Amino acid sequence: MGTVTALRPKEENRYPGIAEAPRFSCALGGAYMATLATFGAVPILHSGAGCGMSQNFGQNFAAGLNGAGPQGNTSTPCSCLVEEHAVFGGEDKLRALIQSTTELVRGDLFAVVSGCVPALIGDDVGAVVKEFREKVPILHVNTAGFVGNSYKGYEQYLDAVIDQLLTPQTVVRKRVNLLGVVPYQHIFWKGNLQVLKDLLAAVGVEANMIFTEPDGLEALRRIPSAELNLVFSPWSGVPAARKLKEKFGTPFAVIPSVPVGPKDTSQFLQFLARRLQLRRSRVEAYIAKEEARTYRFAEYMADIAMMALPNAYTAVVADTGTAIGLTRYGSNELGWLPEIVIVTDDPPEESREEIVRSLTEGLESAVKPEVHFEIDAHKIRLLLREHTVQLVLASSLEKYLAVDELDAMQLSVAFPAYDRLIVDRTYAGYRGGLALMEDIAYKYGGPL
Repeated sequence: MGTVTALRPKEENRYPGIAEAPRFSCALGGAYMATLATFGAVPILHSGAGCGMSQNFGQNFAAGLNGAGPQGNTSTPCSCLVEEHAVFGGEDKLRALIQSTTELVRGDLFAVVSGCVPALIGDDVGAVVKEFREKVPILHVNTAGFVGNSYKGYEQYLDAVIDQLLTPQTVVRKRVNLLGVVPYQHIFWKGNLQVLKDLLAAVGVEANMIFTEPDGLEALRRIPSAELNLVFSPWSGVPAARKLKEKFGTPFAVIPSVPVGPKDTSQFLQFLARRLQLRRSRVEAYIAKEEARTYRFAEYMADIAMMALPNAYTAVVADTGTAIGLTRYGSNELGWLPEIVIVTDDPPEESREEIVRSLTEGLESAVKPEVHFEIDAHKIRLLLREHTVQLVLASSLEKYLAVDELDAMQLSVAFPAYDRLIVDRTYAGYRGGLALMEDIAYKYGGPL
């Protein structure tokens, strides 16, 4: 007599409402990281003590083993709310904290980032912050963690800057702002911004990076003077760009991702030449020079690239911009066959159709990727197990799955990346493609 085996329930019905290891923090974390990325800005957390401390390993360390900088981690002023403040309110403690911070801490800008507790108990944080407006540059970012993830916190930080800090300015010809690159969530954010700034400078355009500029407050204040806002994401940074257009009349252009490799970088510069009416001869001369150099240098890695992963079936597990940039470069310039792409940053529903188009159209490979949107690490593992791939470009969460179960090579290119140090490493631009080839070739061929 045969045995009866119970049918396995559908995986998505096993743990409804639970997501294992989503690849982001809360809104407070996003605004906190954006403040730290604004050089000269001092974050003041109005929250429980753990809200700030947890970001050290949860975001800073996860973004390529990064530290938090001079104003982060245990150096961040915090109101450290406890049960007493949940009952009687925390406004007095916040007022005293702002007073002492502005007296003791040297900063060009102070940003009060408020979390869940003050939102739940009804603290009027905005009114307390207003008391200090005439004394120091200060703004309030209302980031109750339950309103969204760290990408939302990035948007709320920019929203607070636009509403509370910016004033109309004369537009400067050929100046652009760079939006959509989210500090720490995009693990190559520092290198990406610098490469974009250098690319634009080479064709006569001044780029205001905002983040990592040495004069952080002035970089923020320069935002309304831009001729154009460039958003390097189909969705992140778009709300801020729309608000800047409404308030200051600044037009914006959406670029699906930071360009990776010669083809997409050249197309980006040609688009910019048309949009900003740049001198075409200068742009084309720069493109020709960089393409010649990049393709010549790629020949130094040609042998190991052909031996290691010729026409490799590839899985990409990353945030929207990283997934688009690496999928396009791998397919159109390295001959990879993108088998599956899993987008992990939970983009809004209205943006997903456009994201799928960016991941499936304009690819030169015979294989078009299967595209999924998933934040649950467990479900991501299940999706990857359904495919046979040779290369996995993902986070460090997929490291052992790739090696032990998929028998594939893995490289951490997305948040979280606990297995590599990233300072200003980047895969952006002409030379970024070479850097990606280096990292993959090293994974295969070294150390001997």
